[in-house]
Amino acid sequence: MSLQSLSDNLRPIAPPQLLNNVYTDAQYASVVSAIRRHGPWRLIIAQHFKSVEELIATTSGAPPPPGTKLTLESFVGPTFRGYLAQNSICYYDEVEEAFYNPKFLSYAKSYWNAKYARPTMMLFNLAGPAYDRDPGHLDSPSFRGMDGANTPTWLLGVMGKSGLFNRWAVKKAQVITWFYKDGPGGGFTYWPDGPLAAPRRLPAPMWNKGVVVQNEAMFHRGESFGPEALRQPAGLGWTSTIRADDTDPTGWVVETDGKPIIRYPQQQTRLLLHWNAEVFTDMQDMKTALDHQDDLCPERVSEILLADLRKRGVTVATPSDPLADPAFVHALTQTYAIGPSSYPVEAPLAQVAA
Repeated sequence: MSLQSLSDNLRPIAPPQLLNNVYTDAQYASVVSAIRRHGPWRLIIAQHFKSVEELIATTSGAPPPPGTKLTLESFVGPTFRGYLAQNSICYYDEVEEAFYNPKFLSYAKSYWNAKYARPTMMLFNLAGPAYDRDPGHLDSPSFRGMDGANTPTWLLGVMGKSGLFNRWAVKKAQVITWFYKDGPGGGFTYWPDGPLAAPRRLPAPMWNKGVVVQNEAMFHRGESFGPEALRQPAGLGWTSTIRADDTDPTGWVVETDGKPIIRYPQQQTRLLLHWNAEVFTDMQDMKTALDHQDDLCPERVSEILLADLRKRGVTVATPSDPLADPAFVHALTQTYAIGPSSYPVEAPLAQVAA
């Protein structure tokens, strides 16, 4: 399988569809209220990865240059995440109207030309001014029998990039919405024609602007934003969290081990709301998924991947634990390494500190 073949596999079912005025004022206020009331919230990177290789497997998959010594701390930036709903259950009463949203379900079904849909998850990313060190990533795909509940993020990313598991892929649609007014930066770069093709971008300002998209099949990234002097706050670390600032009714405070390190007024932050639905083409498609008629398991995934590796001439031992074996992770990371080949002139890739 060539690099171009991998790239061709990583295209959404349809180009992103632009939306304006995505949330009502009341829905937006309720979501922000829930975020303020139920913090603190952890860094995205601290929630999803245990090693640099797992992180790389989810982004470009390309190993760092020889001699580069990277740790997960090298990738830490002031971007935090929290979940408002998962497994079709809304966690907070004030968010129910936004999550069980008929308008969003209509968007999802139309995007896939599908008959059925159900909301599955809603999360937010809340960031202070930050460098965009993300070379472009895929959201975690899900497969019948294997998803974020039982499978690490890095392996789901490899499965999606490989193209070997498309038959089992869960059909998803997202409504992604941004709330960011102040410059500089803060746009959205995406590669709808595959990561080897030219990127496109949605520039800021992006207040209540969104897209309907299939982000697990399309490389994308948020762009650097905010005053450069504030993009890497001193004291930010693996244990940092963000919560509502008690001294500012709309502001936020970042803490490391309980010690405040920086405060952000609301206008300096960038809020992303990610709503997700699972869609089903027809009744049979729904039954296959919900009745678990054709599910994957780790052993079967390992067998398929090992067979493909050996077909390519890659030598690797059969892993005792395919979900965590370091040699297996390394082999898969290198074999299915692909990422964006170019970036917008207006939004270059920031370098990761070694």
